[in-house]
Amino acid sequence: MSTSTTLPRRPRRREEPLQRLLFGGVYGSVLASVLAAALGHDTGTSDPGYDAVWVLLAGAASAAAHGYAHSIAHRTGDKAPVTTTAVRSMLTEWPLVAAMLPTVAALFGAYAGWWGEEAAVDVALTLNTVTLFGWGVWAARVAGRGWAAACRVGAVDMLLGLCIVAANVLSK
Repeated sequence: MSTSTTLPRRPRRREEPLQRLLFGGVYGSVLASVLAAALGHDTGTSDPGYDAVWVLLAGAASAAAHGYAHSIAHRTGDKAPVTTTAVRSMLTEWPLVAAMLPTVAALFGAYAGWWGEEAAVDVALTLNTVTLFGWGVWAARVAGRGWAAACRVGAVDMLLGLCIVAANVLSK
């Protein structure tokens, strides 16, 4: 009695950067939205510059932690030193940080006096919600889905952003 176990196909090298880009885009957009909403509710004097720095630091820390976790989880008998693979894996998480930059820019705009912090948070939440729709559509199209299915995937991704917006409204 022989049983063969079929392992899931590992992505080809060309597919992996695209998967990281899509993952980092969605994860970074959601994380930036949650942080902006939470930091917009802190007590005390409004300081959108401080909030922008913390959103950026949280994104960098999340990317580093995620990359390091991947490095540890995929440890194999490679000849490369562990530190080299860990650093390389952390650096490949740049899309997560890049997805947070619109939120950082909106908060720095408030810091520069272009608008208030509450408006910056509203802009960031709106932009990130629309961006989530785009990430979902793009991911589905890359996976070979038709436009209708891709829009449904985008709508589900967008629901993440809408849940954050709803939580932000309800917490006020």
